[in-house]
Amino acid sequence: MLIEWKDKYSTGVDDIDFEHQELIELINKLYDEMQSADAANSVPVFFGELFKAISSHFALEETLMRAANYPHFREHKEDHEDLLDELRAIMDDYDAAEGSLPAGTLGKALDVWFTDHFKTHDSKLHEVMGPH
Repeated sequence: MLIEWKDKYSTGVDDIDFEHQELIELINKLYDEMQSADAANSVPVFFGELFKAISSHFALEETLMRAANYPHFREHKEDHEDLLDELRAIMDDYDAAEGSLPAGTLGKALDVWFTDHFKTHDSKLHEVMGPH
């Protein structure tokens, strides 16, 4: 397991937390798949699923933030766009390495990518939108 759900990741918004947990599961499955014998064929498919799920999740977060007049909306949305760009770069690196990118290298990039967003932007989201 690459990333484990921790209570500190909770935003206090059930829909967002549920999707965060699903995204962690997808990232962990991708990491496991990268170490399988069929990684060259299956990993690009997992990347596609992960990218789609993350894009959908960000759209949900942004909808909820807009509805709540979230004061940090612009910077949070910009971080979402940066994260999607970084994920595309990770996917491109994997493709360029023709599947030979070590799972540990990619796993570390995904872990940092995901947990840093939780620690910064999603913790602010919790302060404003979570239960008080």
